[in-house]
Amino acid sequence: QVLEFRRFPKFVGVRHITQDEPDDDFIVRPTVLRGLAVLQKHQIPFDLLFWNSDSANLPGPMYCYYVRNTYLENRLKQPGALVNCGVPVDLGKVKLPVFVLSTREDHIVPWRSAYRTLSLLGEEKTFVLGASGHIAGIVNPPANKRRSYWVGEPYPDDPDAWLKDAREVCGSWWPFWSEWLARQAGGTRAAPSAPGSARYRPIEPAPGRYVKQKAN
Repeated sequence: QVLEFRRFPKFVGVRHITQDEPDDDFIVRPTVLRGLAVLQKHQIPFDLLFWNSDSANLPGPMYCYYVRNTYLENRLKQPGALVNCGVPVDLGKVKLPVFVLSTREDHIVPWRSAYRTLSLLGEEKTFVLGASGHIAGIVNPPANKRRSYWVGEPYPDDPDAWLKDAREVCGSWWPFWSEWLARQAGGTRAAPSAPGSARYRPIEPAPGRYVKQKAN
């Protein structure tokens, strides 16, 4: 069947609709692994693996600084430990409303670690915990009417204590986020009729050369 598809000139690869999966463990199911082996054998692109192979085009010194200070030494949480453009960084001085989102099965950003972000920030804070994992828990359109999320205040230091008293809401977290954005909005205005201005001329159509340039 795969070889039959390859005969069509418009066939360029396989796309997987991750939001239809019950959890992120689908990627290690035997049936999926067998399918990936077939795609690899015939050199057919698979969207999730293609995305993973799209390396971030970051300058070496910047990346080393980022990993050392924010991961290995976790200095971003220490007021004044990092200085950017001559300004000491203190997350506690952030006065803007903050919306912190995590998902229960996220294997990249554990939700309990994300929850502790609240203790580092300033004033108005909102925490939302979605169901599922790193991909399926975020990409969850309301039309699907799937999964759920947890919300609630206050925010104790212990994330599990928060979850115990949090309220579970069926469906996507997107409408809750949309309502939060509406409360922060400062009104609306008509969109510009054309991009750029007399001072800042358009360079080229989006997304621009930088996005398309390969790192290797």
